[in-house]
Amino acid sequence: MAEHDGTGLVTTAPATLLDAPEFLRGLVQGAVQAILEAEMEAHLGAARYERSEGRTGYRNGAKPRTLHTRVGTLELRAPQDREGTFSTEVFSRYQRTEHALVVTLMEMDVQGGSTRKVAAITEQLCGTSFSKSQGSALAGRLDTELAAWRERPLVAAYPYLSVDARYEHVRVDGQVVSQGVLVVAGVREDGRRELLAVEVADTESEATYQDLFRRLKVRGLQGVTLVTRDDHAGLRAAIARHFQGASWQRCQVHFARNLAGRVGAKHRKRVGADRRGIFAAASAAQARAAARACAAEWRASHPHVATALEEDLEDGLACCAVPAAHRVRVRTTNGLERFNQELKRRTRGVRIFPNRAALLRLVTALAMEQSEEWVSGRRYLDMEPPEEAPVSAVMPVAQAA
Repeated sequence: MAEHDGTGLVTTAPATLLDAPEFLRGLVQGAVQAILEAEMEAHLGAARYERSEGRTGYRNGAKPRTLHTRVGTLELRAPQDREGTFSTEVFSRYQRTEHALVVTLMEMDVQGGSTRKVAAITEQLCGTSFSKSQGSALAGRLDTELAAWRERPLVAAYPYLSVDARYEHVRVDGQVVSQGVLVVAGVREDGRRELLAVEVADTESEATYQDLFRRLKVRGLQGVTLVTRDDHAGLRAAIARHFQGASWQRCQVHFARNLAGRVGAKHRKRVGADRRGIFAAASAAQARAAARACAAEWRASHPHVATALEEDLEDGLACCAVPAAHRVRVRTTNGLERFNQELKRRTRGVRIFPNRAALLRLVTALAMEQSEEWVSGRRYLDMEPPEEAPVSAVMPVAQAA
């Protein structure tokens, strides 16, 4: 639909453009081509036709490459240099995730799904169709690469961990069951985030988390001082056993939801204001004092709210023991939950995974892609020592147990 933008020019309505597959494909193709060009410029130390003392080489044309994506097949020109030293990770990093989804859909076909339906889905998502033999070959290459990433050594210290879980439906022994996807993220000593582990388990339990943390320690995980997670007794016990001296931070967002669920709709605004005032306190001592005052006001009308403020709040104040600049990042699992939302978006098209291996393959590919973006992106936290060392505000989980 044509619109006038007030300058006399006729423009196309954004909604109409976004609904056009060719527009989306062209948009993505242009963006990916720009990334390839930027990578080449960084590799050579100079832009196209630029005279520079820092130039380390020269271009040598480009070769056609295709990239199969959900918006169609992208026709790209991959730049080359004369010495043949330039390489890009654009294709391998992007297609790793796409191939994981393709293999999953191929396995749906093997497990008895409609061949026509599965073929249609893969062609719609990836711009082309794949045979079963191609799917098997993709699976073999992917599984080797993804297993190596899951088992890679951890050489840095990770003072902050965040643990979260979500559930997917998987076909096991002819029945559809719920399987947990456990994800662990860490903030390294240099302030960059990294996804450390992704596993598929029957359920969340102390034994499950014991095994997860044990494998992480075998790979070299060290230096953990704080673990952020929602309230889970088994997880807390596992933290106390494997990370002695580390504190357990209950996600403040989950605590807020739990607190709001204890009152009717007309009281939620007030309880939310009280909770924000408590968590905005400058120190753990001030937060406890504010909580006691709020509990006294709620005791007569909502004793269960008063009890929660007095007995359950402490786990949400562990972040007060870390530098003030870090607290806003470690007090919740929001960063990890955003990744879980992306998992949900990407797995929605599958609905029921044909087996555990298919689920693990796809979520690992997504985790690997996200982790690479985090590590190569901006620092998540400034880990420079504060001018004054923080005063410990809570007793570590291992000592409190």
